[in-house]
Amino acid sequence: MIDEISGRLGHYLDLLSTRQKLVASNIANVDTPGYQAKDIDFQFEFLSLTHGSSPHVVETQGLKARSDGNNVDMDREARLLAENAMRFNVASNLIRARMRLIKSAISEGK
Repeated sequence: MIDEISGRLGHYLDLLSTRQKLVASNIANVDTPGYQAKDIDFQFEFLSLTHGSSPHVVETQGLKARSDGNNVDMDREARLLAENAMRFNVASNLIRARMRLIKSAISEGK
């Protein structure tokens, strides 16, 4: 059985995975006329992790649109990719540490 912290970390990784897919989609559509960048309200979704539901995807507000209506900002998307990768690495390292701790407790109990 996975403890509560590990479960929350798993939900956090799911949230990061969703954001990664959205950023990749934004990058893939950088030249699509009329495409509006999408994201999640990461802070709100992080605080709502206990619900276990899928994150709410929204169009990113406040980005300057080009003449074709597309508002994908490659600098922003690259920053989000780097930030997301860093968060994913930290969370996966925490999960590995928790699993080692659980494994150690099981091994010592034999």
